[in-house]
Formats: sequence, C-alpha cells, structure tokens
Amino acid sequence: MCDEKQKNGHTKGDTLKKVSSFLFLRKAGKSMSDMKSEKEKAEAEEHRDERIEKTGQITLQDHVGEQKIHLLTIIGEVEGHENLAGNSKTTKYEHVLPLLASQLAAIEDSEEIGGVLVLLNTMGGDVEAGLAIAEMLASLSKPTVSLVLGGSHSIGVPIAVSCKYSFIVPTGTMVIHPVRTNGMVIGVPQTFEYFKLIQDRITGFVCQHCRISRQKLEDLMMETGFLTKDVGSILVGEDAVKHGILDEVGGIDRAIRKLREMMDSNIKKDDKAVEK
Repeated sequence: MCDEKQKNGHTKGDTLKKVSSFLFLRKAGKSMSDMKSEKEKAEAEEHRDERIEKTGQITLQDHVGEQKIHLLTIIGEVEGHENLAGNSKTTKYEHVLPLLASQLAAIEDSEEIGGVLVLLNTMGGDVEAGLAIAEMLASLSKPTVSLVLGGSHSIGVPIAVSCKYSFIVPTGTMVIHPVRTNGMVIGVPQTFEYFKLIQDRITGFVCQHCRISRQKLEDLMMETGFLTKDVGSILVGEDAVKHGILDEVGGIDRAIRKLREMMDSNIKKDDKAVEK
C-alpha cells in the first residue's frame, strides 16, 4: 500500500510538474513571440525614419483595403552636380532621381499605391535636376497632387505645376525670375542664346502644365518693382492661383482629400474598363 501511494504520489507530482513546465514554456513562447514582433516593429520604424531623413520619401500607411499614398518632399535647395555646403538644407538629386525612377516605376505597376503627394518648401536650385524631377512627376499616369508650404521658388515652380493638381497655403510664396548662373560667363552672343534656350525650356514646361499664358509668365519674370537686386515677381498664396500658375489655395487636409477623390475616380474608371 505504501509503495502504491508513493507511486501514485510520484505520478501526481510528475503530472503537476509537466503541466507547470508546459504552461511556463507556453507563456515563455508567447513572450518570445511578442518580443520578436516588437523588435521587428522597432526595426521597421527605424528604417522608415532613416528613409525619411535621407530621401524625404515615405509611403503613408492607411486603412486596410484602401490604396496608399506615396509622399515625396522637396525641401531646401535642389542640389545639382556639385555638392553644396554641409550646413545647407538640400534635396539631393542623386537620392531623389534614382528613387523616383524606381519608385515611380513601382507605383505605375503597384495596385497598393494609388497616388503621389508632393510637399514643397524650396528656394530653387539646379535647373537640370529640378526639370528632371518635374518631368518624371509629370509623366506619372496615376493621380499626383502638389502642396506649396512656405515657398516654391525658381526651379521649384516647374516642380509645383508638374502634378495634376496643385495647392498653395495662404501664406505660401512663389518667386518667378529669369534663369541665372554662377561662375565664369563668356561675353559672346552664344552665351546669350544658351541662356535663352534654358529659359525657353523652363517657360515652356510651366505653361504646358498650368493655365498661365507664356506672355504673362515672361512679364512676371521681367518685373522690376518687386525685387531690389534682381528682376522677377513674388506671388503670395491667392496671387499664384489668380495668375493661373496653381489650382487652389488650401492646406494638407484639402490636398489629401483631393488626391483621394482623384484616386477613387481612377478606380471607378478601371472598373468600367474591366466591365467593358
């Protein structure tokens, strides 16, 4: 009897130990799973923050089932073939252009991303790099909306009008002036013709993508009553809309709402095309 009780006691004790071990392992496994999930989440957030810092681009995560918006920022000075001072805020074309090429190509084929929102606060910069960014945005078939915050000066004007719809905040500004260059200039007729060619490229692009006439744009460029040391015009908020350069005065809420409307309209067109 004693041996049987002892045996039963061992059996019960072993069972309790096994149950306890199972519960502990289950709890530990769950904790390890949670830790792994939290680690992956932290790494994803760190990667996203690093991407924003380096390129100014991110894909906004929206509600499940809705198409996502790709966000692109153009800030500071648009950097060209030469590096600017380390203390300058810049949009580096060697970061933006390759990413634009790959991202916009991906956006064209992506079913998840439905549109692009471009935020601008730039003083202008390199003509070639600025026009390249503008041309790439203009060639995108999906909905694009630009929003001028602070300012979109000089070569920032073509970038702002390259999107299918454009906004400017009430206090936002746009500086429109003729093209200029740094460094040595050779005083020959060919130099003037070269400058005229560059100016025609910029003027042609702007007029092609907004409602302003070529004559009116050139008049604004050659205005002498605004800038003390230069020729050109400063347009604030509503003025940019009145002259037909941008479409509407508004902030981030209206820009996202408009982009959503354009994205929904695109979806309906695609659905009708499939039905046919």
